[in-house]
Amino acid sequence: MKKITKNAIKCNLCGDIIVSKTRHDFVSCSCGCCSVDGGNDYLRRGYTNSRNDFTELSEFEDEKNS
Repeated sequence: MKKITKNAIKCNLCGDIIVSKTRHDFVSCSCGCCSVDGGNDYLRRGYTNSRNDFTELSEFEDEKNS
């Protein structure tokens, strides 16, 4: 299973890189086209036109079994 280590996207319209750092940390780019939410708990994306509005930049690592 993968663990989210960075929850981020780049807006393809304004170029902003936006990062959600904590659960329910809803962040939008400066032009309002895209948004990211969820911190390291979940990935949620918002966009105005299509998924082509942003480039995925999130990072993951393998979760270690306890």
